[in-house]
Amino acid sequence: MSILFVLATHLLPLGPGSWRLNEASGPLGMALFFTLSGFLITHFLLHHSSVLDFLIRRFFRIIPLAWIAFAVAVIYSHSSPRACLANFFFYANLPPDQLTQIGSHLWSLCVEMQFYVGVAAIFAAFGARGLMLLPLLCLGVTALRVGTGTLLSGITYLRVDEILAGAILALVHEGKLGAGAQQVLRRLNQYVLAALLLVSCHPGTGFANYFRPYFAAALVGSTMFNGATALARGLRGRALVYIAEISYALYVNHQFLEFTWLGEGGKLVKYAKRPLLVAASFGLAHLSTFHYERPCIALGKRLSAYLRGRPKPVPEVA
Repeated sequence: MSILFVLATHLLPLGPGSWRLNEASGPLGMALFFTLSGFLITHFLLHHSSVLDFLIRRFFRIIPLAWIAFAVAVIYSHSSPRACLANFFFYANLPPDQLTQIGSHLWSLCVEMQFYVGVAAIFAAFGARGLMLLPLLCLGVTALRVGTGTLLSGITYLRVDEILAGAILALVHEGKLGAGAQQVLRRLNQYVLAALLLVSCHPGTGFANYFRPYFAAALVGSTMFNGATALARGLRGRALVYIAEISYALYVNHQFLEFTWLGEGGKLVKYAKRPLLVAASFGLAHLSTFHYERPCIALGKRLSAYLRGRPKPVPEVA
């Protein structure tokens, strides 16, 4: 659902312009994506003790496709060496913004990678107990957004509370914040949460935008703890499972295709080409996921397993 909302905001007219639904659909999709990311990363660290294992797996998941995307973006845009460095090392979203026009959507990969490094540093320094700092960091980022009047941003320290809210959900899921939090999520109405999340993603609702990370995490959490609802059952459909598998590649490639013939022409011509653009996006995403990314992910897992199993050197005895 996350990637479908993002595709819709970029490729479809979602009602009259005065309703600003295209402006709401993108933040909705990203809030769900970041929540899931924060949940999965924190859940992994709660069950694994190796920071190196975590970083290898994450880097081999994100970097192979991301670096191809950044290479296309900086070559197409004739970027300066400084901008190239910022893009390839995932800090181009920080001021001053050095993302390219064709690759502007890759800001989210910068946020993701900066979170990976940050949470790995916390875990390396304090172990699993350090993950209990994440709720405080989340509230701190939201407080910074409120203090600066930032409803929506692509800058990490003004957006990462959406990932950190997912981290809080992982702590709740694992019982680290008490059984009471789990009971609350079981009792919450998923449709009310979905409506509140949509409201918090709309640019016209002002202060409600600050609650977006928490509504997204609550909605995702409620489907985890109450999987018998129609909404939760629908999310397990085979079509959505397949879209989820190719979602990363879909996200990366769809905007690039808008800068090809498929995205050229006036409004009517562009929308006439939309089915072709969507089909091309799905086709490329399928090829990328199963024939490029999967081998890279498998290589990362083998490297991680090798490093975990490598015997430690025996110190010499004088």
